[in-house]
Amino acid sequence: MKASLEISMYPLNKEYGTPILDFIKRLNEYPDLLIKTNSMSTQVFGDYDKLMSIMTKEMKTTFEQDNTTIMVMKLINADLR
Repeated sequence: MKASLEISMYPLNKEYGTPILDFIKRLNEYPDLLIKTNSMSTQVFGDYDKLMSIMTKEMKTTFEQDNTTIMVMKLINADLR
């Protein structure tokens, strides 16, 4: 099943840009995902199981690296590219 995810990330520290860019860079390393970014959010497209597995791993990595981070996500069971 294909899925589309929109995610916005809000690190609660003064250097908020670095963790966001690091997170997006790590997502771009997965050839099974299509990543589109804009100034408001990042959109991720791919197979649902792979997408969710990768998001679980990379969100945990971010949470372990950074103090406090908010992530807001919208997920649909369709390919909305």
